[in-house]
Amino acid sequence: MNSYFALLTSIIIGIGGQLSLKAGALQSFGSKVNLFLQPYVLVGLVSYFVAALFYIYALKKIPISVAYPTVAISYAVVSFLAHLLWGEPFGVKQVIALLLIGLGIFTLNHS
Repeated sequence: MNSYFALLTSIIIGIGGQLSLKAGALQSFGSKVNLFLQPYVLVGLVSYFVAALFYIYALKKIPISVAYPTVAISYAVVSFLAHLLWGEPFGVKQVIALLLIGLGIFTLNHS
């Protein structure tokens, strides 16, 4: 498996995990123990574990100084999807900040 494909897979699964955790948190009622028993929270935690496995594989070939910042692409995707799904803020400040993150990722991967 290509290391960059593994990294991309890790990022995509991590995005799904983050959205699942948010969905589970929104459905949580009662005690903190109930939070961890929410199906979406469990899916989110499992997703993070699987994403970590792909990330570890990617780290075999990709320098961590490139791989770790590249994961930041998920910030942009999660922010945009959270805006679409839950109406979370996505204004000019967020767009500028995410464009700067994107520029940094592009610079790291093309230097």
